[in-house]
Amino acid sequence: MKQKEVLYLENLNCSHCANEIEREINNIEGVKASLNFMTKLLTIEYDGNKADIINQAEKIIHGHEPGVKISKWQGEDFSNKKVEKPFSIKEFLGAEHIIFFIGTVIYITAMISPLDGIYRKLVFLAAYLLLGGEVIYDAARNIFKGQVFDENFLMAIATIGAMAIGEYAEGVAVMLFYQIGEFFQEISLERSRRSISELVDIRPDYANLVSENSVVKVSPDKVQTGDIIIVKPGERIPLDGTVIEGSSSLDMSSLTGESVPKTVKANDEVYSGSVNMEGLLKIKVTKPFHESTAVKILDLVQNSATKKAPTEKFITRFAKWYTPAVVIIAIGIALFPPLITVAVNGGNGAVSFGSLFSDWFYRALIFLVASCPCALVISIPLGFFGGIGLASKNGILVKGGNYLEALTFLETVVFDKTGTLTKGEFEVIRILPADGVEELKLLQIAAAVERYSNHPIAKAIVEACPATDEEIIVEDHRELPGFGVVARYNGQEVMIGNKNLMDTEKIEVIIPDTVGSVVYVAVDRVYAGSIVVADIEKPDSRKTIESLKKKGIKTAMLTGDLKANADEMAGKIGIDEVYSELLPQHKVEILEKLMTQKNKKKKIAYVGDGMNDAPVLARADVGIAMGGLGTDAAIEAADIVIMNDEPLKLLTAINIAHETRKIVYQNIFVAFAVKFIVLAMGAGGLATMWEAVFADVGVALIAVVNAMRLINFQVD
Repeated sequence: MKQKEVLYLENLNCSHCANEIEREINNIEGVKASLNFMTKLLTIEYDGNKADIINQAEKIIHGHEPGVKISKWQGEDFSNKKVEKPFSIKEFLGAEHIIFFIGTVIYITAMISPLDGIYRKLVFLAAYLLLGGEVIYDAARNIFKGQVFDENFLMAIATIGAMAIGEYAEGVAVMLFYQIGEFFQEISLERSRRSISELVDIRPDYANLVSENSVVKVSPDKVQTGDIIIVKPGERIPLDGTVIEGSSSLDMSSLTGESVPKTVKANDEVYSGSVNMEGLLKIKVTKPFHESTAVKILDLVQNSATKKAPTEKFITRFAKWYTPAVVIIAIGIALFPPLITVAVNGGNGAVSFGSLFSDWFYRALIFLVASCPCALVISIPLGFFGGIGLASKNGILVKGGNYLEALTFLETVVFDKTGTLTKGEFEVIRILPADGVEELKLLQIAAAVERYSNHPIAKAIVEACPATDEEIIVEDHRELPGFGVVARYNGQEVMIGNKNLMDTEKIEVIIPDTVGSVVYVAVDRVYAGSIVVADIEKPDSRKTIESLKKKGIKTAMLTGDLKANADEMAGKIGIDEVYSELLPQHKVEILEKLMTQKNKKKKIAYVGDGMNDAPVLARADVGIAMGGLGTDAAIEAADIVIMNDEPLKLLTAINIAHETRKIVYQNIFVAFAVKFIVLAMGAGGLATMWEAVFADVGVALIAVVNAMRLINFQVD
């Protein structure tokens, strides 16, 4: 059985390095690793000696990023790992910033000073070493380790080449603006991480544990199942539990996405991550901290980046071959045009190879600077992680970017009926008294007898009956499993049950022409009427189906309910295809049949309650569980979990998926377009190093800012 270790990599800000670290650790025998660049969490699953594997992993990490600090992740919220601090002159004037400042001053001095010849060159060289020394060192170190083609290598070779052909000012300027761009890129990236993490900032910091006659503030992971905690107004509930004293309203928007507070009282379940708005609550803990709702949600969001979307996987593979390719092309640009020109003109001396080579070599250097793939490698995972964070804020847990992207390719959505499109709770929809019997009286008799039953239909009848001051005496109450209930009501014998009970007792009844479950009532063995009970649709089911159709998505329903009930519900809300009276294995068979009929490039989603639909949820391209709050089976079985019971949240998830994909594709298009234009201009001699720097760090900044738009996206 594989063991698991999670490490936090502080100061990890190079997306390309993160990809290389993940790839190399995965090459260790018996290891499966996943590095989430957004959360800086490295998850290692391994067989074998823990110390040896962790030691190998640390060597790989420091080989790529020596400045990374590695610590064991104890389950703390990654968003609190790095706290925003106010601007400090003392911190700003650290060693790195002082060196950068001195280098910049020397560069400006070289530009405006009257120095000439070797002295001017030496001043430029001093500025270059101060501004780019670290980049050159990293590039050289990586070359000796066999890691040649990275951003440090591209910047080093491009700027050293510029200095070699006498372009001192531009060589130093490239390094200067590269460092400035990296600084702002790091700031933007950290703010993006922090902003996205705040979308799911539900982890409690402490718990008020009742200890003997006092209340002690402790870490939530120190609280045991069965302990009593107190939650004051304004505090976040730290652990799942049951209210044993007090009443209040809870803000559960961080869990369900719903802004309307939920009222709770004694014996009600409450979930960690909710905020207590009013009264003092005393809660008995029912789950340990690591199994609480808040921790599960955070784990899902933080680990979601391990399941990369096809677009993200493509860019990762593309970047691996892209950098070597552009280096080879740059070498071709530097060598072939001057060689061909000289060869065509012969040896007549009209064309100087040296001057031609200098010109084309400069163009090749511009090509190298402009080609850095940072914008692509950073912005795509940032985009998907932002979409997943936004979905979580709206009460939708997405387990990976692949599932979020799959929502943009839906052809058909298949629904379970009970608990998904319907409330899953029976309600009385018709009361049909026999001649001479009052409707209210029939309901009162049935409710009085059914009050002692736990059957869902019995509860529906009791809830439908208004309160009465009439004295009611019920005696000799007997439940007949599979048939109904027999009792004495104010001295009269009452039988309530299905048609089989009436047939057994040889009581003639009138069978109503209606859908739903019919409960027949007989008083002193005489038919008194019937009550029709049905599982009614959720308020937003019809709107959900209509909205899906507007998007061109087909709908189907799989249910174990009777055909008449299924057809009636499907017709009412507009479902395209209906399959009824199914067992769980039949649902899988029909779903597989639908999947063979779909377009190969399209996806099928199944939406169920997550309890009895696990086989179908697992088989669909995208399994979506409804009402997953506190339901372990739903969270485990599904790819996406809608934390409340609203089908319309499916449309929210689809809209977020489309917006995420749009932003990701915008970043890809802008990055490729700008780079292609600058690369072409550079090769054609129409661009300088300034444009090349913009094509690198400038486009990366634009991509990060564009991805940040997801945080403020207003979901319809």
